[in-house]
Amino acid sequence: MPDMQTSRDTRKIPISKVGVKDISYPIVVMDKNRKFQQTVARVNMYVDLPHHFKGTHMSRFIEILNAYREDIALDKMEPILQEMKKKLGASSAHLEIEFPYFIEKRAPVSGARSLMEYTCTFTGTLAETFDFVLGVQVPVTSLCPCSKELSRYGAHNQRSHITVRVRYAGFVWIEELVELIEGCGSSPVWSLLKRADEKFVTERAYENPKFVEDIVREATLALAAHEAITWFSVEAENFESIHKHSAYAAIEQDKRKA
Repeated sequence: MPDMQTSRDTRKIPISKVGVKDISYPIVVMDKNRKFQQTVARVNMYVDLPHHFKGTHMSRFIEILNAYREDIALDKMEPILQEMKKKLGASSAHLEIEFPYFIEKRAPVSGARSLMEYTCTFTGTLAETFDFVLGVQVPVTSLCPCSKELSRYGAHNQRSHITVRVRYAGFVWIEELVELIEGCGSSPVWSLLKRADEKFVTERAYENPKFVEDIVREATLALAAHEAITWFSVEAENFESIHKHSAYAAIEQDKRKA
């Protein structure tokens, strides 16, 4: 049968990324406390395409994914990328995996146990060398210092997302990043709180007001102090409870250039 993908293209325009996006797929992730955790990810797979080829072979991406169907884990990122380059005749390959990760937490006063969900990402690229970035999004509470200073009856507060992406030497647990970052807001959040816990959390947030700028600076100090982390970016978004818009701040730091 004719292979249209390998036919010549005369426009002489290379493509940086082409492939398949938003595949729902089961994966296994290393869990600090339980060794392994099964979850379902959204997967994006791309390669570059030389200017002289009309298209890539989309089915081969799925074939590669299926070959690793019972073993899609962090240590398989580079082998999967190598297989993508080989089977698709590419000089670079890109793999993005986004998944929910669950950590058991105890409420601060009652000790009630509950599972908290964190959105995590594995992003791998292989050209001449392999590059990997771990990402974690951590929800926190933020309470406005200005509102606290001006108001007689409290202060506006809201849920915020702190998103960190790190490169590292050695190994970094997802749990480590969550623990580092949860303390950078006015208060962590929990799935389950009893009345005594709610009192503790709201009072803690009130006593620890943070602007979005404070949050990214605190996160920067925490990430910079971690010996294994070599590069990081941190973003904070406050979903303002008294505004239609969000407040946002971001910092990126390459410790290798310090």
